[in-house]
Amino acid sequence: MSVPLLNDRDVEFLLYEFLDTEKLLERPRYSEHSREIFDASLRTAKTIAEKYFANHLVEGDENEPTLENGIVKMIPETKVAWDAFANAGFLAAHQDYEEGGMQMPEVIFRMVMAYVNAANIGTAAYPFVATGSANLIRAFGSVEQKAKFLTLIMDGRSNGTMCLTEPGQGSALGDITTMAAPADDGTYRVFGQKMFISCADHDIAGNVIHMVLAKIKGAPPGVKGISLFIVPKFLVNDDGSPGERNDVVVAGLNHKMGYRNTTNAALNFGEKDGAIGYLVGEANKGLGYMFQMMNEARIGVALGAAAIAYQGFNHSLDYARQRPQGRLASCKDQLSPQVMLVEHADVRRLLLAQKAYSEGSLAMCLFGSSLFENQNSAPTQELRTRNTQLLDLLTPVIKSWPSKYGCISNDMAIQILGGAGYTREYPVEQLYRDQRLNPIHEGAEAIHGLDLLGRKLSLYGGAGYQFFKEDVAQDIAKAKDFEPIKNLAGKLENAMDVLEKTTQSLQQQMGVDIDRGLANATVYLDMFGRIVGAWIWLKQGIIAAEALSSSLHESDEHFYRGKLQAANYYIEWELPAIEQYAELLQAGNSVPFEMQDEWF
Repeated sequence: MSVPLLNDRDVEFLLYEFLDTEKLLERPRYSEHSREIFDASLRTAKTIAEKYFANHLVEGDENEPTLENGIVKMIPETKVAWDAFANAGFLAAHQDYEEGGMQMPEVIFRMVMAYVNAANIGTAAYPFVATGSANLIRAFGSVEQKAKFLTLIMDGRSNGTMCLTEPGQGSALGDITTMAAPADDGTYRVFGQKMFISCADHDIAGNVIHMVLAKIKGAPPGVKGISLFIVPKFLVNDDGSPGERNDVVVAGLNHKMGYRNTTNAALNFGEKDGAIGYLVGEANKGLGYMFQMMNEARIGVALGAAAIAYQGFNHSLDYARQRPQGRLASCKDQLSPQVMLVEHADVRRLLLAQKAYSEGSLAMCLFGSSLFENQNSAPTQELRTRNTQLLDLLTPVIKSWPSKYGCISNDMAIQILGGAGYTREYPVEQLYRDQRLNPIHEGAEAIHGLDLLGRKLSLYGGAGYQFFKEDVAQDIAKAKDFEPIKNLAGKLENAMDVLEKTTQSLQQQMGVDIDRGLANATVYLDMFGRIVGAWIWLKQGIIAAEALSSSLHESDEHFYRGKLQAANYYIEWELPAIEQYAELLQAGNSVPFEMQDEWF
């Protein structure tokens, strides 16, 4: 490929310098792995992404799935990609060896997904949802359920979905109306409709295993009455083959501006006698179970946003280096050759911003994945608890920041290509359309703002927030030892003081009037996200500054200087925006809150 999916040098940097992924080999779960195995897995993922996913990026966009006589039809390349991913064992990446899995660390698997996301997010959605469904069954399913359904997903015979949203209910899950009635044989009959279900139906695998939230008749109202059910498209025979068609049908396909090769549908459950469902875990605890898949999906959506932003950056950088355009203002010779776009200062500004957003997003997502890994496999319970609490705090930020600034980054890619950026001869217009879904996928920004300010800050008695402040302070202290980033450390230190004052003020405001205090939660989320982004870049800046203090090969010197320049850009140009946010938030500015419906 002329334009790489990712920067392989950056991948190496993130895994083995930014994160000490090799240290995972000391943990019992990964003792049979090696860095060579990690790297071989990534090379396989990159090859599959380039050969089987990237080849139909445009075709999948132009020929989205169709519903013909109740059957969903897709371009054949989608199944080829699905089979290649499954045959490589990646659908079983998370699972234990004895279950037929690869026992792969979370950060390595997420980098595997970063490659296929960068190649074709519309097709990458199928393994993304499938692995989340498998992890959910593995965590909470019974022995019988795991034996019956888990292997089907792991070997690619079935895909999975997460069925939460309903036509009348988006994020307000407590008000869902899908019902489940117990049957005499211990199963349930599910009745209701789900909307906007990604990968809901297709012809790439023999079955689809729906993970469905529903309320058992007589359950408590609200979220306390939600249960989780496995509802397969086809009932599963003893040998794993598809049996009788279950009472779940595609009511219609939704046609979105991006992710067009991802089937998105409304599903009807129980048009006849009821869809046969299998209760997962205990009744009325389904939302708690589903939060595992939801939070995993939030990091996954952010990773997709990072990968799409990265692709936009790579394409615009390649274009800027090859497209001659005008001359510099200092040039008075109109007969001289035109310079390449990259020679113009404003183009370099746009490219540097894209680099800061895309590389920063990928680093942030992998950092979140490392927290997820540590909460499960860190050597002590104290470390597992600490990572769990820090991840819970940061999940709304990790989901939202790459999604929001990925859109801005992809918009800049179009700008750099100029008139060509709007044409389908170049992929940046499709990348923007694909990207625009991510600020809404797995909860809109406002939902995550409310979650961060209204819940996550005070969760565990505020322990996660305290751990965050401690970790940032530790890196600030470390950064002050390096002259090239000493000033950046001071700027982040000041920003943390602003964050603390703003947080205390908003918590006091919520104590007086919860609705008014939460009214600007999305602004607070963005403020928090800018600070986390600055922290991620300071971490990378520390590594770069330390590396540049010694003699380097020219290519490595360029790489680290690029990291250092991006860190400088982000902290000096993007971080200061929090000052205006802080002024408004600390003052309790309520202009938007006081706007009345009738005044519109």
